[in-house]
Amino acid sequence: MGTLRTLDGSLTRTADSGPTFLMCPPKHYDVNYVINPWMAGNVHGSSRQQATEQWEQLHSALRQIAQVHLVEPQPGSPDMVFTANAGLVRNGIVALSSFHHQERQGEEPHFRRWFSESGFAVRDIPRVTPFEGEGDALFEADGSRLWAGYGPRTRQDSHRQLTELWGVEVVSLRLVDPRFYHLDTCFCPLSNGDVMVYLPAFDIESQMKIEARYSKKHRICVSEGDALRFACNAVNVGRTILLNQISDDLCAELELRGFQIVQVELTEFLKAGGAAKCLVLRLSELNVTHAQRAAIAQSPPLSSAYN
Repeated sequence: MGTLRTLDGSLTRTADSGPTFLMCPPKHYDVNYVINPWMAGNVHGSSRQQATEQWEQLHSALRQIAQVHLVEPQPGSPDMVFTANAGLVRNGIVALSSFHHQERQGEEPHFRRWFSESGFAVRDIPRVTPFEGEGDALFEADGSRLWAGYGPRTRQDSHRQLTELWGVEVVSLRLVDPRFYHLDTCFCPLSNGDVMVYLPAFDIESQMKIEARYSKKHRICVSEGDALRFACNAVNVGRTILLNQISDDLCAELELRGFQIVQVELTEFLKAGGAAKCLVLRLSELNVTHAQRAAIAQSPPLSSAYN
């Protein structure tokens, strides 16, 4: 058995099997600055009460199908609620994010402490190669490949460090539309081997990489309207997909492919450029063990920079 920290701070016993995720209550959430196009015009324009209600709906829906751990929100870190950007986790090891914007760099020690105290082995990505965690890096459902975005926030050089860390194939995708500044805003590998994607967010070479891996019948190409609702910013657990409100057409397409769709209104978080996936970080489906920590501690350090 493991433990789960609930909203009131108490600990409950949970089963150790199944997917686990990390969330952060929006106690200090606000749009305090502008570091992406969505924030422009929305500074201090979000309702914390509505944001809390929307977050709680997502949290409740996710707890129905997975374990959910919580990290304590910290004053001065309004974007800490977007836990997907904290790092990238695989087999009890976390590649801790090195944020591009100074406004978010204050989150790093809080997430470092949580991961360390929770038993994860923490590896740093150097500041010279910014990397923003699962926001810009998504594993295929079978874990055989890592899709990694670069452009507005993450540098492509950091992808080589992910290869060093896990020995996994990393496919680099260049983001070219500033509205889709993280990979998880426009690309979502699904559990059945399909992908939900907004192709115009990528350059031509990256589009070709996606099309080479996913045949036409396995690509769900969302409309610009659904992309701007952050339809691709979805949390997929088995046959369930949690996401912001989407069009009837896209909902029908996903249901036709065998998915149960749970739509949660997340308009207050869209004002900061985030939705369901941004609010959730996948931790692991495996237990964190001391053996894993020892193994990573003995491994060579990641390269500090690439030219």
